[in-house]
Amino acid sequence: MNTAMNGEGRVEQTIQVGLDERSYPITIGTGTLGRIGSALAAAGLAKRYAIISDDRVASLQGQHLLDILYQAGLVGELITFPHGEASKHLATVEQLASRLAERGFDRKDGLVALGGGVTGDITGFLASIYMRGIPFVQVPTTLLAQVDSSVGGKTGVDLPQGKNLIGTFYQPRAVFIDTEVLRTLPQEEFLGGMAEVIKYGASIDAEFFSWLERQRKAILALDPAAIVPMIRRCCELKAQVVEQDEREGGLRRILNFGHTIGHAVEAASGYQLIHGFAVAIGMRAAAELAVRSGMADPSVAAGIDQLLRAYRLPTEIPAGFDPATLRTYLSIDKKTVGGRIFFVLPERIGAVRITDQVREADIDAVLRGEFL
Repeated sequence: MNTAMNGEGRVEQTIQVGLDERSYPITIGTGTLGRIGSALAAAGLAKRYAIISDDRVASLQGQHLLDILYQAGLVGELITFPHGEASKHLATVEQLASRLAERGFDRKDGLVALGGGVTGDITGFLASIYMRGIPFVQVPTTLLAQVDSSVGGKTGVDLPQGKNLIGTFYQPRAVFIDTEVLRTLPQEEFLGGMAEVIKYGASIDAEFFSWLERQRKAILALDPAAIVPMIRRCCELKAQVVEQDEREGGLRRILNFGHTIGHAVEAASGYQLIHGFAVAIGMRAAAELAVRSGMADPSVAAGIDQLLRAYRLPTEIPAGFDPATLRTYLSIDKKTVGGRIFFVLPERIGAVRITDQVREADIDAVLRGEFL
């Protein structure tokens, strides 16, 4: 990790995702948004960029980023779509692609994903297929996107049958993370992002898990002294995993901790439950399965439950959710192979196991909300 002071005296940190010719930097700092134009101009990726953003984020940051690109001698155009998970489907991608074509964008132009995880997934997928692939950069504006979805090159859109069932692996050319934009987030969105943060500690780094326990007050107060290193550590951990397994052939699957049942809960809610909350529920459910399967001591599940609750995250499947419906979504999840559902289960804090050796009766009990 490289650390440098920018011209305004602020600390800026850069992490490199090492993927040979597909390597790229992740720049993390306060006020990073204002330096994107000069960075892109220096990189020479394109002279013209389409900023893809949902209507909410565009109203807050769209014109500002257009001005930043203009000041750096770059041409920018803002293209928006309706906010929310409901827009994450092929029709939106087709509409955005048509608007690019109408405006004469070609394979020497680029895209900027300005927004949260939905925007990043849509823009990355669009970049991977438009003109058979054009460059794009990520400018994540939510905590969830900053610590997870903007890094690693997963793109995708939803089908009625489940999340992210259509997608590609396509790496961004750069990721720019400005921690100041987190202050514009609704509290629910920030807390949802914390679920993905806790995922890294619970599944990979026990020391980070303990650090999150100690720093809870500072993190919830958005203290930069805690927020910047927190985001940096998440990006470091994800970069390390992606470098070893870019296309999720093995190791990278550990990053799905909490996502198997979490995706089913999210889909069963009609995507009204935000992703981070669903992942929190999924992590607690996975921990319960680990205990029931004899893979983990009950203290592991209790520790995960306690930290999630400390960050005001839900840990139980909402009342009224039909277990049979959840089962249906599990059966078509991308992590189901040959009819067998693969789970990422914690053996201890900071270590998980990928397995399909889970009793059907235990799955059914957890889906009914029956915890030991």
